[in-house]
Amino acid sequence: TPGRTLFPYTTLFRSDQLDETASHIGAVNVVKFIRDGNKTVLKGYNSDVVGFSDSISSMLSVTHNKALVLGTGGASKAVIYALNKLGLQTTLVSRVGVGEVLSYSDITPEKLQEFNVIVNTTPLGMYPNIDTAPDLPYEAIDGSFVCYDLVYNPEETKFLRLCKERGAKIKNGHEMLILQALESWRIWNA
Repeated sequence: TPGRTLFPYTTLFRSDQLDETASHIGAVNVVKFIRDGNKTVLKGYNSDVVGFSDSISSMLSVTHNKALVLGTGGASKAVIYALNKLGLQTTLVSRVGVGEVLSYSDITPEKLQEFNVIVNTTPLGMYPNIDTAPDLPYEAIDGSFVCYDLVYNPEETKFLRLCKERGAKIKNGHEMLILQALESWRIWNA
């Protein structure tokens, strides 16, 4: 599953390593076993950054400069990193707002108009709970929005359907899943 972090980097053994991206994000979803003489070194990577970035980049234009990222797990860290690399400012949204993280109750129609990219990194809407969606003022979404859901089962989540009904460009996480898997394969075989 994209974003499913196998273990946080802090649990790696002292002799283990992280690539620069995984170190910056603080989440690992690919582990490469590297033989170094008589010992094996585990090196952690995060393939979600490549998968997400390559999947969403063609949907973005110069007008897309601020994104809401729904959820605060390992996948959201990769999404934020990728969006920042693509030149977007990001704001996290969680059930409980703390510090710079907004709560869903903070997202009014007026607040939502500050953004034109929304990425759902939560499991809301995933099979079998297909009737759930992030609590947003969907009436404030229009055709200028790009709405991306990391969930890919069902193909069109309630979140994506509600955004599409308002004219937004939508995409699910299926392509991200494939692209991050290809990146994992590249890492293991490099």
